[in-house]
Formats: sequence, C-alpha cells, structure tokens
Amino acid sequence: MYQSFYTGALGAGSFLAKLSVVSNNLANINNNGYKAKNVAFSDLMNYNLNDSEDAVTDLMAGNGMRVQRTYTNFGTSAITQTNRELDFAIMQDNAFFMVQDVGTGEITYTRSGRFHRGELNGSFYLTTESNKLVLDQNQQPIEVGQMADANGEGAEDMAEIQSRIALYTFNNPSRLMNVGDNEFAPSDEGAQPILIENPAFTSSALESSGASMAEEMVKVIETQRAFSYALKVVTTEDEIESTINSLRG
Repeated sequence: MYQSFYTGALGAGSFLAKLSVVSNNLANINNNGYKAKNVAFSDLMNYNLNDSEDAVTDLMAGNGMRVQRTYTNFGTSAITQTNRELDFAIMQDNAFFMVQDVGTGEITYTRSGRFHRGELNGSFYLTTESNKLVLDQNQQPIEVGQMADANGEGAEDMAEIQSRIALYTFNNPSRLMNVGDNEFAPSDEGAQPILIENPAFTSSALESSGASMAEEMVKVIETQRAFSYALKVVTTEDEIESTINSLRG
C-alpha cells in the first residue's frame, strides 16, 4: 500500500521540477541568445509480477520516476536584424563566443552577441552587456577603435573587428553548465573549447530566444495535468488507508 504513496509523491515532485524549468524558459522568452532548457525523466526500478526478472509481461510494477537531467538545446534560433554594428548573431549550432571576466579572469561562453565598446586602462575593447571581454582566435581581448560615423569613416575598424571575432564549440555541449546571464562554463576539465575555423555569424543582427511561447505553454498544461494526476494517486491511497483503518477499528 505504502508504495503508492511513494510513487505518487515522486511523480508530483518530478513534475514540479519540470514546471520550474518551463517557467524559467517563459521568463526568458524575450532575452536574445537564450537557449531553452528541457527535462529528461527516467524510470526507477521496475519488476515483473508472477514471472522471472528478465521476462516481459503485462504485469509490471514500478517505483515511480525521477528527473534524470536538465539539458539545453544549443541550436540556432530566429535571427532579428538590428541597426547596431556591434550586434552579432551566430548562424550555426553548438557555437559560442568566448568571454572573460575582467576581475577574476574566468572564461565563459555565450551565444548572446549584444556587444559594446568598453573602456579598460585607457583603451576600448569589445565587451558583453555584463562588461566581460570578448576574446578572439588567440583568446585575447578584441580592441576596438573609432566606430564608423555618418560619412562611413572608420568602417575599416569594423572590418578588423569582424575578422577577429571567434566562435568556439565543444565535442559534447551537454557538459556545459549554465552560470547565469546566458553564459555557460564546462562542468569539468575534460570539456575543452575547440576553435571553429570558418565561423558563421552575421553583424547588425541578434539571435532571438530559443524558447517558444506556444511550445512552453503546451508544456505548462501537460505538466500541470500530470502533477494533478500524481497528487490524485496520493489522495486515493490515503482514502484507501483510511477505509482500511476504519474497518480495523
């Protein structure tokens, strides 16, 4: 009897965790370069009733499920044109800009190409919205000079900037961990960045959020219903136990 309590409670907790992930996707639906996250479930131990361990029958019983992992889809999203020269949109899957924190030296990776001119020690560098340095093919900061004016002067500087912008990838992007601000870092030392020889990106454009309002709302409905069904298992089992105890009394 108590197994039903356990199974129902596990299901409710797992769907609550999924609802939290979906809510986060919805909250970032307008954030450029955001990558939607998904939840993968796995079954806990199953066993056959009235048969051997390896037999496949219709009489199967299990111990519920759990959240196995949360993974991110690093595919390319829709591209939105802008009027800013320092906006860049990545045009290929599993590719990232490499950025560095000025204070700590920590290196992270992002697909958000909303860059700015940031001043450091009297010079100007290409920086992110959180004032992190954008690194080039040699993992060095990209220095920027005077931007092109209304007459087109200074355009050669923009061409130089574009030639130094680098993209990096990983053999297994699933080993990247979200560290906030649409930035990711390897979860272990075995995940090393690989420089992309022919990076595909476009200027004066931004990659839209990878979260779809329609898809996420469908997930909300599915998850809420599954959560209510799991709770129903718990309440039904409670009613059964109450009935049995009353008969005993």
